[in-house]
Amino acid sequence: MTSLGAGPEPATRRGRSRPAGWLRGNVPGAAGALIVAGMVALAVVGPLVWGEAAARIDAAAILQGSSSEHPLGTDNLGRDLLARVLVAARYSLLLALAATLVGASAGVVLGTLPSVLPRRAARLATGTVNALVAFPGLLLAMFTAVVTGLGARGAVLGIGVAIAPGFARLTQTLAATVAGSDYVAAARMLGVSRRRVLTRHVLPNIAEPLILNLTQAFGGALLGLAGMSFLGLGVQPPQFDWGRLLFDGFPRIYLTPEVALGPAAAIALAGIGFNLLGDALARAAARTPAVGERPPPPPATGPAGEPDPGAVLEVRDLTVSFPGGLTPVRGLSLTAAPGEIVGLVGESGSGKSLTAAAIGGLVPYPGTVAYTALRLGGRDVATLPDRELGTELAMVFQDPLAALNPALKVGGQLAEVAVVHEDAGRAEARRRAVDRLGRVHLPEPGEVAGRHPHELSGGMRQRAVIAMGLMGTPRLIIADEPTTALDVTVQRQILRLLREVADETGAATLFISHDIAVVGELCDRVVVMYAGRVVEELPAGRLAAGAAHPYTKALIASLPDLDTDRSQPLAGIPGTQPAPARVGPGCAFAPRCALATERCESERPELAAHGGDGRRVACWEVK
Repeated sequence: MTSLGAGPEPATRRGRSRPAGWLRGNVPGAAGALIVAGMVALAVVGPLVWGEAAARIDAAAILQGSSSEHPLGTDNLGRDLLARVLVAARYSLLLALAATLVGASAGVVLGTLPSVLPRRAARLATGTVNALVAFPGLLLAMFTAVVTGLGARGAVLGIGVAIAPGFARLTQTLAATVAGSDYVAAARMLGVSRRRVLTRHVLPNIAEPLILNLTQAFGGALLGLAGMSFLGLGVQPPQFDWGRLLFDGFPRIYLTPEVALGPAAAIALAGIGFNLLGDALARAAARTPAVGERPPPPPATGPAGEPDPGAVLEVRDLTVSFPGGLTPVRGLSLTAAPGEIVGLVGESGSGKSLTAAAIGGLVPYPGTVAYTALRLGGRDVATLPDRELGTELAMVFQDPLAALNPALKVGGQLAEVAVVHEDAGRAEARRRAVDRLGRVHLPEPGEVAGRHPHELSGGMRQRAVIAMGLMGTPRLIIADEPTTALDVTVQRQILRLLREVADETGAATLFISHDIAVVGELCDRVVVMYAGRVVEELPAGRLAAGAAHPYTKALIASLPDLDTDRSQPLAGIPGTQPAPARVGPGCAFAPRCALATERCESERPELAAHGGDGRRVACWEVK
């Protein structure tokens, strides 16, 4: 489990981390950075220092081999080849840059089209990408160069066209993951134009991996352009790049091989340097830190307040945001006491699951998490070692089949928790796994431990996931809609099990659901979320008769019961929840609220105490 940082101001932690000093200890990356820096410096000063020597014609030194005056020999006009290799660095790198930008631009456009086009057009774009990827890149580059004309321009376009399919495939893959996100679906439902969806929601979320890929693509473009010039399809005299110099020196390679050695070494060195640097950057920006490595928290310059001695979980001012002005969770604060089950309820898209992900350090890239305090057992989560956090925090997800590895047996997966986090022996870990499966009332736990997840029913898999959380000594259990995919009978069994686990272990439980009836039955306290904010907090026993916020009342009123008149339409809440990027300055529920006033539209109410017994409400109209 990855921890989050904290500080006096809201601490910030990205959904992925880039450790400081990313070249430290990375010899290949450092070598690549050094080579690239040298090549860039050479491109800047080369023509200024050696430009005159590279252009000087000497009829007395035509086609000479290596000498003290000309270490790499001379060409057919007596010009010094070492000077020409050094001077050619600028033109070679500029051409490679141009080809990379052409390929990247075309690839990004082609790759993002399937995520915003209608279905048939998206299929056509996807088919085009697949066809281009299957076509050999060198042949594509040569064909383009011949069609557009020999020379530097044709070579740049040819290599750009050859690079584009790879960028398109990468972009398409990245964009597909973003296009399936709830905030993109919400934007489409709200009628946001395809162009705006692309530029505001899709591209900002995939920009970083594409930029990192540019470095490696640059190295490939450099090698490709050199190959085009070597084949006579690229740079033409009197211009010259490294590939052209290699082409001119190749006929003499058997008599004076040094004339081809210089440009060949420059091409190889530059290509290796850019590829090593690109690989180092990609590793540094990897979404999952290396094993045993944890990103350092932001520096603290003052206290974030005294810990609540009666709280297992303490969250203050939690905010989760994404590029493009999307803030699905806004300033959330909550606590959970030992043995207490706190229900987090709200419509889909209200920020419940992202709240759980932020507490567990699982917010997906490129999300940013900020908070004033995030404590588990009174200790800042950032200070907890990974091994300790992995045993004190357990998470139960909605889909147990996705939470369990289908290739491994259930018992082995449970035992792995004890082996990794507590250094238990395999025999002891296996015994404990069988014991925990028995504790969650699975019949014949020894036999269940020897089965694969697909051999268990949905309810049995969910019990196995809960048992996995009990392999350690959890102080906090986060259950993210653990009963949504189960039938009513199994759902009740799982709810009873969660209550039993909380009572027996004393662990606090954060139970997340969109079903307010389930929350009211299971939980001790209910926290109601709307549009990323807490709008009401009250004891579960007061939920039916004591709810004060209009949104909570509307949720309760929408629940059918045995007395509901089946001849009438089911009660509902008019309107829709605003998208994270469209929450205004006032109360987010105001457009759907019958009690809303002008003040509600312009001024956001803060969560304030209401009545007694710990109730809090964020509403101007609740007195």
